[in-house]
Amino acid sequence: MALSADHLRSSPAFCEALRVYAGDLQGEYDGNPRLARLLSSHQRWLLSQCAFALHIEHDPDVPGSGLTASRLRDMITASNAASRNTVLNFLDQLLSYRFIRLADEATRRPRRFEATEVTQAAMMRWILANLATLDRVDGGSRAETLVARPELFKLIQPQAARRSFAHDGWREPPPRVAMFLWTEAGGLVMDELVRRIEATDPAAERYDVGRVDARAMAEHFMMSRTHLQRLLRRAVEAGGLQWQDEGKKTHLWFMADLLEEYCGWQAIKFSIIDEAFDHALRLVAPAETREAPVQLLAKVDG
Repeated sequence: MALSADHLRSSPAFCEALRVYAGDLQGEYDGNPRLARLLSSHQRWLLSQCAFALHIEHDPDVPGSGLTASRLRDMITASNAASRNTVLNFLDQLLSYRFIRLADEATRRPRRFEATEVTQAAMMRWILANLATLDRVDGGSRAETLVARPELFKLIQPQAARRSFAHDGWREPPPRVAMFLWTEAGGLVMDELVRRIEATDPAAERYDVGRVDARAMAEHFMMSRTHLQRLLRRAVEAGGLQWQDEGKKTHLWFMADLLEEYCGWQAIKFSIIDEAFDHALRLVAPAETREAPVQLLAKVDG
């Protein structure tokens, strides 16, 4: 049975799992910075997930289906998540970086795009990282099941993307979280700070995230130092972060209430992904997969 957002939000294991997850995302960034930056702001995350869902949902028997500029534009602008020009510029960027390509029949109108192999592999790794995070909460074997049954991927991703996009609480993060997530590369900064929290404690009021070298961090995340410093200043003014040394501004505290807000927001997405995973299992194997994933893996491996 899928874990609810309330269950995740109240679970100390979930915050611990998010710290590991943040490290996984940092690893993805280090492996392919240009691709990872497509998820580095919440708007780009929404665009990427919706575009990939449309790509998977292409049906050769349905004219106009799949990822087209008009379908992605209509999907995104219906909820005011981005402007028409932002959507079109995003697709142009994906095409120029070769993260998508024109489909074989793309001489027709509307032109259809499809994800390239590197993009498909990256999205699979992202789904696996999310399932592994859920497994750390309850000791499940979701990630192992997906590795054994990769066909689940095409069932999980579109449902997770559409349900996340439709959820007001996920589409619009809490203000102090949004301060990071709606800015360019701000998601990377948030992941880095969360990753640095050594251990969570329900009684703690703040967490030491150590020394912040603004020049080095900005260079690593390919953002301007001015932009990073402005982001940190705004977060401090909003009470989410606190300088340990106000004069030098080199060491930071991450406030516990900001971490609580962040975990609560992330719980929405993770509960949706777990529901999508559970739904996919019911579709491919109504009883066996859901009740005995470990035994199923043994059968597949054998």
